[in-house]
Amino acid sequence: MKRESVTAHPLCWPDGWTRTPAHARQSDSIFSTRNHGMTGGWTSLTFDRARRSLAEELGRLKAVGVVLSSNVPLRIDGLPHGGSGDRRYDDPGIAVYFSYKGKPMVMAADRYVSTAGNMRSLALAIEAMRALERHGGGVMMERAFAGFTALPPPAGSTPKRPWWEVLKYSADPADREFLSVPEVEARWRLMAKKLHPDQGGSAEVMAELNQAKEDAVAELGAES
Repeated sequence: MKRESVTAHPLCWPDGWTRTPAHARQSDSIFSTRNHGMTGGWTSLTFDRARRSLAEELGRLKAVGVVLSSNVPLRIDGLPHGGSGDRRYDDPGIAVYFSYKGKPMVMAADRYVSTAGNMRSLALAIEAMRALERHGGGVMMERAFAGFTALPPPAGSTPKRPWWEVLKYSADPADREFLSVPEVEARWRLMAKKLHPDQGGSAEVMAELNQAKEDAVAELGAES
């Protein structure tokens, strides 16, 4: 699957990754956490908690250009519609596409019955691999992540457009010298209102726009 064709919704399952049959999926109750204090009890996993956990792990990994793909319907700002994240879907799979040290990566999970459970499993997998580096196993972590390298685009495929072209900025770097992250985000919001599928646009165009914003923020943020 081409990186440019990846969409946050619906799910873009990576090529070559085996699917878990519906009857073989496991309960996500193992991700519930015990409360400490006067009341005790357990806190169940939610889509929002799982999403935040995965975002934090990807941030610690210094991953850029992240696209979280699932069958959960999204609003224009990329967040799920109220309550939709915690619904049960026939296909609860989750795939996260990102760049790590300049290489395109993909990780996917559909072992659990909920999208939140699969998302939490990916966060725990990244956390475990980062632990290798913390304990002096940097080379081992690099080798572990090598297994998640995304397949290259097929020969003759359309190359990815640079973020400034998608967001309709000048191709001349001098014209973008003083461009800021807030300006990019403001332009993205204006364009998203017109290009989002809910407004008559297409999922492919919206995915490209989202990716352009993420690339711009990553580049401009690193320069500031």
